[in-house]
Amino acid sequence: MIAPRLRKALAGISGILVTPFDAQDRLAPARLKPIVERAVRAGVHALVANGNTSEFYGLTTKEAETMVHAAAEHNAKRAVLIGGVGRSIHDAIALTKASRDAGAEALMVHQPPDPFVSPRGVVSYVQRIADAGGGLPIMLYLRNDGIGLDAIEKLCAVPGVAGVKWACPTPLKLADAIRRCSPDIVWVDGLAEPWAPPFYAVGARGFTSGLINVWPEHSVAIHAALDANDYERARKLIQVMAPFEELRAEEQNGTNVTVVKAALQLIGEDCGATRPPSAWPLTEAQQQRLRKVLAAWGVRSAVAELSK
Repeated sequence: MIAPRLRKALAGISGILVTPFDAQDRLAPARLKPIVERAVRAGVHALVANGNTSEFYGLTTKEAETMVHAAAEHNAKRAVLIGGVGRSIHDAIALTKASRDAGAEALMVHQPPDPFVSPRGVVSYVQRIADAGGGLPIMLYLRNDGIGLDAIEKLCAVPGVAGVKWACPTPLKLADAIRRCSPDIVWVDGLAEPWAPPFYAVGARGFTSGLINVWPEHSVAIHAALDANDYERARKLIQVMAPFEELRAEEQNGTNVTVVKAALQLIGEDCGATRPPSAWPLTEAQQQRLRKVLAAWGVRSAVAELSK
């Protein structure tokens, strides 16, 4: 059984934290503190270290270990902390141990991007992580549903698997997966706020969010509307953030983290550049559009108010 605190968090907002760097491209974990503080104060249910908005594949394993500990320190056990793990099986196990030592309450297992991945190999991969986790619940992060529903059903049957972040634009296939797996599994929209309404409609709850780094209050408002079955309000709130998400989707999603970090710079919370192969910096045209978005939101004034 999933602990009530964790179940509630998984069905809430999973805020994927950025990884701050300094001007020399070194980790700058202290710069994460105000972002965590703002998210916690806003009511974000879970914070995720080493997700894709964290530039997980741009970090060394040692850097990822450092960041889960930093997130835990800044969070101080207020929101549920989830540690992202992945890459080679030995890297994943090292990150599992680091997440456990940091006090994470669950793991998020990245789907292996290996070009020769097999469906049964993914099941073995998750099983070995579960064995190393010492009982930590697992959230699967599925970005490719091509492994098939049989494999997904087997993954959800691995002891310790508590939920699935479905990051595929296939709500009908998600509905099939939900029907085939245990009712105890928490299914989550892994494609952020814009996909939450159709995913909610087939049985998912909660969503991942990179927006929480910049404007967590808006994500919380969207979640509250969906929980109240007020789809019209949720739709209107999602429209407000649509230009931000459109910018993040440019260059084959290569500006996904770039836009978040550029926005943080514009509100006075510089977390450095993104690392290649992510795009950096924004083009001047993109930067101008981002300035207009933030001005329309009034986020700068909100951040200034919080710092008083």
